[in-house]
Amino acid sequence: MRIIITGFGAVGQNLAKILRDESERFVHSYGFKPSIVAVSDSRGYCIDENGLDLITLLKTKEGHGTVARYPGKGEKDAGTKSIINEVEAEVLVEATPTNFHDGEPGLSNIKTALASGKHVVTTNKGPLAVAMPALLELAQHKDLRFRFSGTVGAGTPFLDFANKCLASDSITGVRGILNGTTNYILTRMEEGSVTLKKALSEAQTRGYAEADPTNDLEGLDTAAKVVIIANWVLKRHVSLKDLEITGVNKISPEWLRKARKNRKKVKLIGSLDQSIASVKLEEVSLTDPVCVPGIMNALSYSTLHTGQVTLIGPGAGGAQTASAVIRDLVDIRGEYIA
Repeated sequence: MRIIITGFGAVGQNLAKILRDESERFVHSYGFKPSIVAVSDSRGYCIDENGLDLITLLKTKEGHGTVARYPGKGEKDAGTKSIINEVEAEVLVEATPTNFHDGEPGLSNIKTALASGKHVVTTNKGPLAVAMPALLELAQHKDLRFRFSGTVGAGTPFLDFANKCLASDSITGVRGILNGTTNYILTRMEEGSVTLKKALSEAQTRGYAEADPTNDLEGLDTAAKVVIIANWVLKRHVSLKDLEITGVNKISPEWLRKARKNRKKVKLIGSLDQSIASVKLEEVSLTDPVCVPGIMNALSYSTLHTGQVTLIGPGAGGAQTASAVIRDLVDIRGEYIA
């Protein structure tokens, strides 16, 4: 399987590390022998249609800050679309930064790959938040696989569990905690009696929050994940504009204290059923299965026959998300590629 990677940040680099360190296991267990033939980042690209050396690739990125300095194979400032179009590969792994405004550049990268006959795996929520129904339709029209399990829950298989393990049941609703940053902040405010500003600063110091945490605090990251679940699991055509969204910006210490006295905790909950999709702060009982602390995520599926089924796991991290990319690649290899 020949792979192009667009975006070589934490996820892309962790993907390369996993493929470097565990290639023999993938071949032995799954007959999966990936070859990264092109990588682009914000400053350039490198191409070797025989397969880039992953040790050299990672050392180049670490030492020079860009893959454009890859010896003999790197170049600066090429158009990513031309690389996707012209380099022979079976799969694009799209891992550029998330943009909830218009989904770019990831949206164009995904469209270009599908139009040129390549399967796509993405960890980028932006294109899905703004154009998921259209992208799913394009992939189906081209008879290609479009996978994105790392966009919800990182390595915790929230999406795969619903589509595979609950395939024989009817899912009637979904609710849960889908953002580790805000859950950590609310946990610290409640348990440590600190302000939102202080809790956010701690989260950034620990690497749980971005330098610009706007998408997390305003609920957009959670909302994007609700959109993905709605389209993929409940088969509802939903985009960000269809959601009622409230973030954690207006949470008060008084509300947290009051909830604690009532043996409850305030959580940012993403939820959807057959008619409503929303992101809002809710008081959650301590016995509720989605009442998890810190950076953990939890997602409960309500089903017609099984009842309520809940998955809990870490919802962020470069290595965890890269493992979800591997899972998607193995699925594509099994379904389509000899």
